[in-house]
Amino acid sequence: MQDEQDIKVETLIEDFLGARAVRKPSEHTLMAYRRDLTTVLRLIGEDVTLGDLSPKSLRAAFATFAAGRAPASVYRCWSSWNSFFGFLVVDGVVAGNPMPAVGKPRMAVPSPKPLRGEDTPEQLLQAVHQPDERQRDPWPERDVMVLALALCAGLRLSELLALKAGSVLGRPGERRVEVAGKGGRPRTVPIEPELDAVVERYLDSRRVRFGRLRPGDPLLLDRRGAPLKRGGLQYLVESCYRRAGIADRVPRGAQLHALRHTFATRLAEDGANASEIMRLLGHASLTTSQGYIEVTAAQQRAAVRANRTNRALGELAG
Repeated sequence: MQDEQDIKVETLIEDFLGARAVRKPSEHTLMAYRRDLTTVLRLIGEDVTLGDLSPKSLRAAFATFAAGRAPASVYRCWSSWNSFFGFLVVDGVVAGNPMPAVGKPRMAVPSPKPLRGEDTPEQLLQAVHQPDERQRDPWPERDVMVLALALCAGLRLSELLALKAGSVLGRPGERRVEVAGKGGRPRTVPIEPELDAVVERYLDSRRVRFGRLRPGDPLLLDRRGAPLKRGGLQYLVESCYRRAGIADRVPRGAQLHALRHTFATRLAEDGANASEIMRLLGHASLTTSQGYIEVTAAQQRAAVRANRTNRALGELAG
């Protein structure tokens, strides 16, 4: 046991990150784990060993870390360390997880941020469907498919980037897309014939541009034929908003996620329950999915409250 207490924590962090990498998370996720773990580790000291990780030392380090940082950043870092100790417990390196003794911010469930405007999604798709002659090399088939997979299948940015050409499976009328979800959780999302046709149009246009397509090839490419990266996909979505003239209807900080939130909000408006939304969006918690239903109910209440007849009744009652 004494020998185990002398193990350098940096070594254990590398073991943890290696185990996480097997689950195929995004590069961004692994970088966030590394940053959270190493930042707090430096606050504890130099050449920290396992024996140095006590509730007292961790509380002091997190108190320093939290100064000047947003609660969401502190919560994420706490979660990273909680996962790290969970890994050590499973591997038998430590007997228990000290993180419950380390304070963490209480996080409210974030409110959904769908596109504003009843017909905004339709305006967006219609505008992007038209080739923009101002672009050097317009590719509307690809741009429409990206928007459609977020609006009609609820895919995240990282999930879009992970798609392969063979991720769309099934017979006509029974199509589905296999998604590598957040935290390594795979899920299957059914796609309707209309979305299936959009995907096929993109694949046809891609074959014309770059030739043969194999099932294992990345689904999304840039205009040079290279796999689309995170920054490129974000820029693509932002440029679609500008071309459609709806940039002012996109909630601040949402961008592509606004499309996913629009998908979930419309599911709730059309009667889907929280469990169905949870499965389709790949949420880890039912609470997150419930938020879409609660927001929809609040919107309905606001609409009823805005009815002019209600105001007239209020005047009569007054």
